[in-house]
Amino acid sequence: MNHLILGSSGQIGCYLVDFLKRNNEEIQTFDIISTPEEDLRKIQNENLINKIKNTDFVHFLAFDVGGSKYLNKYQHTKQFLDNNVMLMKNTFEALEFYKKPFIFSSSQMSNMNYSSYGVLKRLGEFYTKSLDGLIVKYWNVYGVETDETKAHVITDFIKKAMTTKHIEMMTDGEEERQFLYAEDCCRCNKILADNYDALDKTKEYHLTSFEWSKIIDIAEIISKEFGGVRISKGQIKDPVQNNKRNEPDPFIKRYWQPEVKLKEGIQKIIKRMREINNENSK
Repeated sequence: MNHLILGSSGQIGCYLVDFLKRNNEEIQTFDIISTPEEDLRKIQNENLINKIKNTDFVHFLAFDVGGSKYLNKYQHTKQFLDNNVMLMKNTFEALEFYKKPFIFSSSQMSNMNYSSYGVLKRLGEFYTKSLDGLIVKYWNVYGVETDETKAHVITDFIKKAMTTKHIEMMTDGEEERQFLYAEDCCRCNKILADNYDALDKTKEYHLTSFEWSKIIDIAEIISKEFGGVRISKGQIKDPVQNNKRNEPDPFIKRYWQPEVKLKEGIQKIIKRMREINNENSK
């Protein structure tokens, strides 16, 4: 199968590229980070049209998004809204024209109407339903990240522990999240793509570990991995999800189960980030 990965340089996309290659799948990549010609906001983008035309399956991962600090700063700006509305409009139009099977990467925040990010993901879900695509809700997928301005909590804490020996938190850390290691996410994406025709498109597929962890627990795991570096709690409560708590639909477990535990996943990221630092210092 030939897979087109929109957002191939992103946190999930870069892992998915590597995973599919290792599983002898054909891939096409597409990401604005690679070249301005791969900007999904561009109307009638011939590069996008040609790649969708010549693929078997589309993984729609691309979105203007980042971790809590990024969302808290940008998600209510006009530019953030414009970026995501335009990239969805152009992509869904091409998917409709060529009638390609696809996964839309939504979020467990899509029912949080106070969040413009959540509302935008909900809009994408309506587009997906209209085209009989597959809605997949990703729950805090974590892996190595290169764009520090969009870093999510785990890589942000690891970076702080590595560089300053001090994990300075934005919040009091009492908010809870479910985290999923990127490799587990990629394995599920392939399963869903392979079984796409047989899947019930009226279902929502929640990709998560199905285990709750407090943010302070994340900080403590990372602190111990670095010999007990200092942790400073913030004074505010969660500003992005307002401590709203959804529960994932376990339907996905009919096809897939997460394998990597949180501590193990964090250790894998630390190891890789150290390797990257060593490579860059040569």
